[in-house]
Amino acid sequence: MNAVTEKKPRLTTSAMIASIASEGQRVKAAPFGKALVELAASRPEIVGLTADLAKYTDLHLFAQACPERFFQMGMAEQLLMAAAGGLAKEGFTPFATTYAVFGTRRAYDFIHQVIAEEDLNVKICCALPGLTTGYGPSHQATEDIAMMRGIPGMTIVDPCDALDIEQAVPQIAAHKGPVYMRLLRGNVPLVLDEYDYRFELGKAKLLRDGNDVLIVSSGFMTMRALEAAQSLAADNIGVAVLHCPTIKPLDEAAVLEAVRYRHRLVVVAENHSVIGGLGESVASTLLRHRVQPAGFQLAGLPDAFLDAGALPTLHQRYGISREALAERVKGWLG
Repeated sequence: MNAVTEKKPRLTTSAMIASIASEGQRVKAAPFGKALVELAASRPEIVGLTADLAKYTDLHLFAQACPERFFQMGMAEQLLMAAAGGLAKEGFTPFATTYAVFGTRRAYDFIHQVIAEEDLNVKICCALPGLTTGYGPSHQATEDIAMMRGIPGMTIVDPCDALDIEQAVPQIAAHKGPVYMRLLRGNVPLVLDEYDYRFELGKAKLLRDGNDVLIVSSGFMTMRALEAAQSLAADNIGVAVLHCPTIKPLDEAAVLEAVRYRHRLVVVAENHSVIGGLGESVASTLLRHRVQPAGFQLAGLPDAFLDAGALPTLHQRYGISREALAERVKGWLG
C-alpha cells in the first residue's frame, strides 16, 4: 500500500503581493499613513502627493484627513517629482509617494535636477522596494538604493518594521533636504519593540550580540536576521545583528565599532541587489579604515532580473527567507 504524501497548499497569485509578515506575526496596519496624518495635524506645511497610488502607499489616509493638502498627479511620476520640488520651493514639505520602480527609474532625472541639485525639502516615500512583489522586474526595485546613493545630498532610509516607519516619519520631516525612504505598506510586521529600539536618523543600532557572526542589515532583512539568529542559536552559533535603517549617510562609527577587535564573520543582509547597496557601503567603510573581519559575505539579491512568482518562493530562491539566510550563514562558517 502506497503512503499518502501530504500536499502543501497551492499558492495563489495573491501570494505575489502578500504581506511580508509571517502567519500569526504581530502587525500594524498602514503605519506610514497614520504617522503622516498625526504629524500633519501640527505641521500645516506638510502636503501629500502621489501618482495614482494613494491606496497602495497608504497615503489615502492622509487624503481623507487633509483633502485640501493632497494632490493626485496621475500616472506621471516625472510631474510628481517636479511638482513636489515646486511646492518645496514655496515653503511646503511635500511627501511624494509611488512605487519604488516608478519613483526611481522613471523620475530619476527630475529627482536629480529639480529636487537634489537645489537641496529641496522633498520626502520621497516609495512602496514595493526590492523583492516585495512577485510581479517580475517591471515592479521589483532591486536597484533603487544604488540609484539614490549616487545623488549628492540624498538621505536614504530603509526601515525594518512598523515601529521604524512610525518613528522615521517625523524625523525625516524635520530633516532639511531631500530624503528617499523605502516604504512597507498595508499590514506591516512589528518586530523592533521587543529590542528596546528607537529610530534615530543617521544611526545604526546593535539589537543583539553574538561571538561568531555579525549580520549588518537594513529593511525587513533585519527581521530576517533576527529570525535567523534565533534559529542558529539552536546550533550554538552566536549571531549579532546591527540594524542600519539609514543607508546614507551610513553610521560608519557603529559599523567599525561592531567589527573592530571582534574575530567573527561579517554578513551584510539586504533586500537589494548586491551591486551598489548597503553591502558595498559597509565593505568600503571597512576597507578605507583598514578594519579586517574574519570573513565578509553579501546576503543580498543577485545582479540579475529576478523571476516572477509567489513571494515566499522567491524569497527562498534568492536566499532572503529566514531559512535560506540561516543556511547561507552556516555554509559560510564552514
